[in-house]
Order: sequence, then C-alpha cells, then structure tokens
Amino acid sequence: MQIIRGDFDNPAIRDLLAFHFADLRTTAPPESCHVLPIDAMRVPELHFFAAWENEALLGFGAVKELGDGTGEIKSMRTAAAGQRKGVGQAMLDHLISHARAIGLSRLSLETGAMDFFIPARALYAKNGFTPCPPFGDYVQDPNSVFMTRAL
Repeated sequence: MQIIRGDFDNPAIRDLLAFHFADLRTTAPPESCHVLPIDAMRVPELHFFAAWENEALLGFGAVKELGDGTGEIKSMRTAAAGQRKGVGQAMLDHLISHARAIGLSRLSLETGAMDFFIPARALYAKNGFTPCPPFGDYVQDPNSVFMTRAL
C-alpha cells in the first residue's frame, strides 16, 4: 500500500468521493451532514491523501488546518477494495504523522452518532481520540460525535 497526495481530477478518486458523499447523506438529516464537496476541498489548508495498491484505489483521507495550530480530520473513507486490509488504520497513521510534520498540535474530528459510524468511532478511540465539545464552526448536534487528541 502506498499513501500519496490525492488528485481530485483522478476519476477513481472522484468516483469514491461521490459514493462517500452520497452514502453519508443517507445517514443523517442535511443539517447534520458535514461532508465537503470536492470544490470546497480544493483549498491550500486541506491536505488530501489517497491510498493505492498498484492501480487500485483503497481509500482516502484529509487533514484540514484550522488556522489556530490545530487541524481536523476530514472525509476518511476506505473503498470496497480496501476493506479488511488495514487501510483505515494506515490512513489515520499517515494523517497523524502529516499533521505533526506541518506543526499542528491537536487533531479533532466530527463523525456520526449513528450505528453506521461505530467502526469509525472505535478506530479513532483506539488511536487516542477522546470525546470533546464541538470545535471550529460546529455546534452541538445529537447526530454528531466530536473527538480530539493532542499530537
């Protein structure tokens, strides 16, 4: 597995992002769905990565700099081809390492409170993320779980 900077113009990445966005929109009401569309991800403060095995896209993830020395994990997803291969853990390790390398002191995230997100919450908790209040522009929402960890 190789994790490299992701290219939003790559058709495989665009397809997986479209699937990810559509899938997440089925889990919560629109006001509780915080996925970023591709155009909103094309900003310098968002660092987007893709995991590949040869020509197969295994997943993606991103870190968004929040401007105060902290960052947010955005849009982590494992493709069907990457399921049960440790892609989520590898991507999370990469995002944490990258966040440290660019000088961030803390990473936070928002994920869903529904059962669909149990595996994601377990992965984050296993890696030292703990519940926290809403951060950045987020507000308290019964459909959201907020987590954070110092780097």
